Amino acid sequence: MTGPIPFNRPYMTGRELSYIAEAHANGHLAGNGLFSKRCAAWLEQRIGARKALLTHSATGALEMAAILSGVGPGDEVIMPSFTFVSTADAFVLRGATPVFVDVRPDTLNLDEHLVEAAVSERTKAIVVVHYAGVACEMDAIMAVAEEHGLIVIEDAAQALLATDGRRPLGGIGHLAALSFHETKNIISGEGGALLINDPRFVDRAEIVWEKGTNRSQFFRGQVDKYTWVDIGSSYLPGEIVAAFLWAQLEDADSITERRLAIWERYHSALEVAERGGAIRRPVVPTEVRHNGHLYAILLRDLDHRTAFIHRLADHSIQAVFHYVPLHASPYGQRVGRTSGALPVTEDVADRLVRLPFWLGLEEHQDRVIAAVLAALEDPAPVGGAA
Repeated sequence: MTGPIPFNRPYMTGRELSYIAEAHANGHLAGNGLFSKRCAAWLEQRIGARKALLTHSATGALEMAAILSGVGPGDEVIMPSFTFVSTADAFVLRGATPVFVDVRPDTLNLDEHLVEAAVSERTKAIVVVHYAGVACEMDAIMAVAEEHGLIVIEDAAQALLATDGRRPLGGIGHLAALSFHETKNIISGEGGALLINDPRFVDRAEIVWEKGTNRSQFFRGQVDKYTWVDIGSSYLPGEIVAAFLWAQLEDADSITERRLAIWERYHSALEVAERGGAIRRPVVPTEVRHNGHLYAILLRDLDHRTAFIHRLADHSIQAVFHYVPLHASPYGQRVGRTSGALPVTEDVADRLVRLPFWLGLEEHQDRVIAAVLAALEDPAPVGGAA
């Protein structure tokens, strides 16, 4: 590729359009049709969830999880500040207060050693985020939750087919959310799934999923009519989305292996830059298996990051930073609170940059790596000023 190299480019396996045509021929384009059921069954089998429900987005799945957790005004939900806004929004919509906790300096995941100090008499749930598809320390977090009677929700938006070494991510907490947004490993444009691992939530999840009705029970013959029985909303994706997703899930293992190879190529090539002190490469604990979701490096400071991104742009290569910490955002300051200081979150948010990462990048990756190494050789910060 001699032209621009984008940060992301959606990948197609080659079967998406034929499956979409098949969905149309089936005469069922609304939600919960043949392809939706195939996708849900695949997720249940691969992750071990009691129930998987496709949703229009991971945001929708998190909103369902918030409803099922029963949180409301006056309740608190512990979560990292270093995450996408949907992690907090879902619970704020129910009237709960997000309590932001710092992340670990290595994995950038919720620091399990700080969770218990954030628990109060108002705490109802803990939301963990498996950043970059790298597992949080789930045993420690689940132990805190059990001791205090809390619900654990995995924001596994980035974590499909990653494990903590023993268990698939998304299959450990009481509830979990997946994303199939076009920036994720397995995509449907927009899309997500709610995973229910605790049997207490299965029946109600299905009702919330179908606008608060017992429609699914009716079609299974469990009730003689369906009606409004609970709160809910329209969380189902249409069959066109599910058909696209099914083509991706069929190739999920090969997609993951290709992404891991891209990740390893970056990691090996940038070792020299880390040894020289220009960057810090991602840290993946030896016992976990990540899924090659993204490759992010830490620059020395904000000025160096800004200059680095500009230098890559000069070579028509798009690199991007990531989250603005939620506790520092205008609305986060209004509706949330912090548990202690968050120095790691504030530091890494200024220094982190994500490199281009998509299937098809393989033949252009040497160009990206060469540009990255060249940009890192120039010690000057913003604007080329010494």
